[in-house]
Amino acid sequence: MPSLTDGAIRHAIKRVQFTGRSETLRDGEGRGVGRLLLVIRQMPKRVTTVWMAQQYRENRPIKAKIGDYPSMSLVEAREIFHRDYADLIQKGRSIRLAVDTQPGTVGDLFDGYAAYLKRANKSSWKEAKKGLDKIADTLGRTRPAREIEPDEVTEIIRPIYERGARSMADHVRSYVRSAYSWAMKSEHDYRNTSPRRFRIKVNPAAGIPTEPKIVGTRWLRETEFAALYRWLENPSTPVHPPYTRAVRILMLTGQRVEEIACLHKDQWDAQQRIVDWSTTKNRKPHAIPVPEIAAELIDSIIPNKHGWLFPSAKDPERPVSHQTLYAFMWRHRDRGMIPHVTNRDLRRTWKTLAGQAGISKEIRDRLQNHTLQDVSSKSYDRWTYMPEKRAAMETWDAFVRALLAREEMRRAA
Repeated sequence: MPSLTDGAIRHAIKRVQFTGRSETLRDGEGRGVGRLLLVIRQMPKRVTTVWMAQQYRENRPIKAKIGDYPSMSLVEAREIFHRDYADLIQKGRSIRLAVDTQPGTVGDLFDGYAAYLKRANKSSWKEAKKGLDKIADTLGRTRPAREIEPDEVTEIIRPIYERGARSMADHVRSYVRSAYSWAMKSEHDYRNTSPRRFRIKVNPAAGIPTEPKIVGTRWLRETEFAALYRWLENPSTPVHPPYTRAVRILMLTGQRVEEIACLHKDQWDAQQRIVDWSTTKNRKPHAIPVPEIAAELIDSIIPNKHGWLFPSAKDPERPVSHQTLYAFMWRHRDRGMIPHVTNRDLRRTWKTLAGQAGISKEIRDRLQNHTLQDVSSKSYDRWTYMPEKRAAMETWDAFVRALLAREEMRRAA
């Protein structure tokens, strides 16, 4: 019968605090069937209390940590010992092979997936975590993840779809499907030494159809481009200045919204006129020489004390988010102050007008950091193409300045 009690543990901790000598408390039968231990040690600044599973193999004791007391209670430690270790010990197998056999919960799965996205430097991890937290609260955060049925996921998505938020509905489906796909793979990943077991047989979101993708085609013609740029220079209503500057840099460089929004002073090489990203959406470093008109704008910006070129209006410790820039454009577009355009359309506009300016598609792709799929580009070509990029941006700079000059003449006429 188990011999350890909470009272005995408390008394032992006080003894160790008083004497400074470590103690090991034992719970269970001992040799043959293993034993649960609580190891109490006096450290320089505190007493540590650690639950350990112990077995004897070839007359030598082997131990494995289970958890820390009191965050793991005596009752919980006994439950985990019998659940995850006792059977291994009776079969003569090493307890070092033990894994947590309790099926992971919905909360475990979604938190684990968000942590995976964060470790992989995915810019979407915060947005994904926020969405998954809401889904977990609806499904039941403490329910075993393997119990979730497809109908339950559908019932979450349907009200979102019916209120007209079709894109959001598809995002929810994607979050759940991706999280479950990660969970099914992670516990079979031989590189992971201590996976959380979910024991999922079927992905509940795998059979839910996706929303048809709407491929954008909108791009600004020359006159629209010039008119928008001039409005951003002198907006007709009060606007947080970093927003208009960020959108102008988007127009002048054709980069992704997230990468421009988060520009830090350490990424700008004023002497070389280069913006450098250590990592980007496609997980590759990226550097571009900017056109001189963009360089002049960046040089005129005084980064805030946190180093951001485009700080958030609400929290200067953070850069403006790409969602805020989208909202800024939508708001003024709906008021009829600027052309009907989104920030993604601006990236498409740069691609199109830069081609019109005479820049080859290959260099435009490289400037916009599009992944090139041919074997030569992926596996062999390590040339930076910086001279070619510089020449292209010089061509683009002349093209943009001519556009803006024509707009000035039109306004003066």
